[in-house]
Amino acid sequence: VQIIKFSQQPNWIEPWRFSQVSKSTGSGFLIRDGRVMTNAHVVSWSKQILIRRYQDPKPYPAEIEYVGHDCDLAILKVSDPAFYRGMESLEFGELPEVRSTVVTYGYPAGGDQISYTRGVVSRIEMQPYAHIANRSFLSVQTDAAINPGNSGGPVIQEDKVVGVSFQGNASLENTGFFIPTQIIQHFLKDIEDGTYHGFPDAGLAMAPLINPAYRDALKLDDDVTGARIDRIIYPFPETHELIQIDDVLLKVGDYDVGSDGLIQFKGNRVHAGVAFDAAQHGDVLDLTLWRDGKQVEVKLPVYVNRADAVEGNQYDRDPPFLIVGGLVFTELSRNYLGSLGGNW
Repeated sequence: VQIIKFSQQPNWIEPWRFSQVSKSTGSGFLIRDGRVMTNAHVVSWSKQILIRRYQDPKPYPAEIEYVGHDCDLAILKVSDPAFYRGMESLEFGELPEVRSTVVTYGYPAGGDQISYTRGVVSRIEMQPYAHIANRSFLSVQTDAAINPGNSGGPVIQEDKVVGVSFQGNASLENTGFFIPTQIIQHFLKDIEDGTYHGFPDAGLAMAPLINPAYRDALKLDDDVTGARIDRIIYPFPETHELIQIDDVLLKVGDYDVGSDGLIQFKGNRVHAGVAFDAAQHGDVLDLTLWRDGKQVEVKLPVYVNRADAVEGNQYDRDPPFLIVGGLVFTELSRNYLGSLGGNW
């Protein structure tokens, strides 16, 4: 389906003002339970959302049911039952293999008709999600055309959705990215209780452990296993109690961690953060650590981290401000700095 959004954003430099209402378009698709899936950035800051079905001139008003700005996914609902007549929901498939072929569906800029582009999966790894800017998740790179307006459309392989188109890279040619089903299913499971919490964060920073002298100092065999805990970034009490600097992470759940900080995930070498992202807010992860010359088993609770919200882009929330004696105070956020231009 085509999604038409009318939106209005705040002015972060003058937070009491707002921009003019603007129109933009994106794509989406029907999933189970009469829900339409799309990207969060397609519907953020919206004042009104309209959806057009394939070859149907009537626009149907829609409302946001759930939105995950961290993973750039959203669920829309249409109240008019006529919207669903004759439509079938799409099913989800598995993570596609590198070098396999996929087809993107959507309504890219430059026309009003649906567009289909075929491409090859070229890479699977962690990538920064541009919508939130300070989070990285598993993503799939393809040379299928993903242009403005394609966002939120399904990526299809063997008649099943294997991803959601969501961003490109202006510095690369013939390169687009889509959100794989691992992230999509995490989002759908999260909202089953009626609330979207987000992806949990262990609050840890790892460093590769390939220096033989350092491995010897930690009484660790000179092989290819284990990455060192370099920093504890966020103030989660459980993390501070259970994890120590210079611990070596050997295993996360069923995944062995290499000395480069990567794990083997469905035939791909990806960052160990993928194993942490599989957990839901409040889940407990089984970690195997190396500490003081011996192996230690730890059960680590993981929670959504909101302490660094101003470091990422914020949406659907007016900027706070305070006027005192003619001086205007507002929070130092990425939105504010981004409003100063590209060289801040």
